[in-house]
Amino acid sequence: MHAAMLRRATRLFLLGIALLLAACSSLQLAYNHGDTLLYWWLDGYVDLDSDQKPWVRQDIDNFFQWHRKTQLRDYAQVLQTARRQLQGTPTEADLLADYDDIRERTQVLLLKALPELAELARSLRPQQIAQMEKKFAANNDTFRHKNMKGDREHQLAFRYDKAMDQFELWFGSFSREQEAAIRQASDARPLDNALWLDERIRRQQAILALVRRVQREKLGQDATMALIRSLIEDNFARRDQSDRKEFFGEYDQGTAQLVLTVIRLATPAQKAHALKRMQGWIDDCNALAAQAH
Repeated sequence: MHAAMLRRATRLFLLGIALLLAACSSLQLAYNHGDTLLYWWLDGYVDLDSDQKPWVRQDIDNFFQWHRKTQLRDYAQVLQTARRQLQGTPTEADLLADYDDIRERTQVLLLKALPELAELARSLRPQQIAQMEKKFAANNDTFRHKNMKGDREHQLAFRYDKAMDQFELWFGSFSREQEAAIRQASDARPLDNALWLDERIRRQQAILALVRRVQREKLGQDATMALIRSLIEDNFARRDQSDRKEFFGEYDQGTAQLVLTVIRLATPAQKAHALKRMQGWIDDCNALAAQAH
C-alpha cells in the first residue's frame, strides 16, 4: 500500500469525501461513486489486466459494503463532536486529539483491507510495478511543480491558498482583515517542502521494495500480509518515532493553531455556514448507513 493511499483513504472515507469532491453538494453522491473512483485511481497506478479487473472490482465493492455497514454511523458521531467543538471554544489539544483519532481510523481501514492488498501485491507483474514507479515519479514532479516553485514567499502563498480553499468550503467567504490574520497563522507553520518530498519518496521506495520482494520471493498470502501490515504500522509510527519527530510535531501544532485562528475569527454567520454543512454531512452519513444491505 503506498503513501498516496494513506492520504486518499483519509479523504475518501474519513469525513473528507466532500473536500475531495468539492463540486459535489452531497456527500451521498460522492460516496455512492466512491467504489468507481477508487477503482479508476488504482488502475491509474498499476494498469490492471483483464484477469485482475473482476476480482479487484469485487474486493472494492465488498470493502464499501463493510464500510457502509460498520463505519458511517460512527463517523456521524465524530461529526457531532466536531459540531459541538465548533459551537464552543476548542483548544489545540482538542484538535490534535481529533487528528490522532482520524489517523487511528485510517489505520483501521487499511488493516481491514490487508487480505485484498496482499492479493493484489502478489498478482502484480513486473511491468505493472514499473508502471507504479513511473506514476510515483510523475506525482513527485507534480508536487515539485506545485509546491516547490519559486522562492519561499511564493511557496508560502501557494500553501495558504490551498488552506483557504478548504476553509472557504467550510465557512464561506472571508473579509480582507480575516484573510490577513489567517495568512499570518498559515505562514507561522514550518515550511520545508523538500522534507515532505523526501518523505514521499521514502515511502514510495519502501512500497516498491515490498512488491518487488513479493514477486522475487513468490511470497504467500500470509507473508505478504505481514509485510504490508509492518509497512502500514511503520508509516503511522514515523511521525512520532523518526528523527523528524520535532518537525512533524511543530507542523501539527502550527496547523492546529491555524484552524483555531479561523474558528476564533469566524463570524456567527460563518460559523452557521460551517455548522449547516457539518449537519448535512451527518445526515448523509446516517442516510448512507441506512442503505446498507
